[in-house]
Amino acid sequence: MPKSRRIASSRKRTRILLLHGPNLNLLGTREPEIYGTEGLESINRRLSQSARFRGALLEIYQSNHEGALIERVHDAKKQGASWIIVNPAGLTHTSVALRDSLAAVSIPFIEVHLSNIHAREPFRRHSYFSDLATGMICGLGSLGYDLALQFVLNRTVDS
Repeated sequence: MPKSRRIASSRKRTRILLLHGPNLNLLGTREPEIYGTEGLESINRRLSQSARFRGALLEIYQSNHEGALIERVHDAKKQGASWIIVNPAGLTHTSVALRDSLAAVSIPFIEVHLSNIHAREPFRRHSYFSDLATGMICGLGSLGYDLALQFVLNRTVDS
């Protein structure tokens, strides 16, 4: 095997956690006028391919349960994740516990929302996460996930 291949294959892959909150498993059918028509499986497949193409490992997790999401954040620290991309969904406006788990693990994260939370009902305009996040992308539909992943990959894989 050529030396350059050996060096490249021994390099540790960047590990990124993509965390989807409650009800995102219904994407494509749930209020398509707000959240779009693309399903979660399609989004995940596209993002996985993008990460793999750049030599990163994208781990994807969706749950409708706050505690399960918190446990997955804890596991990300143990597994050496270097970044988290999170769409907390409805927990954005309510979950101090999920916020605290992200603060506790000290893994940088990007907050993503399909809709523009600032142009919606007043209770949706506050995020418990944005002050901790490296950045927030909202209102761009599923493209927001792609932009978040591109940012993370540029920060990790290409550095």
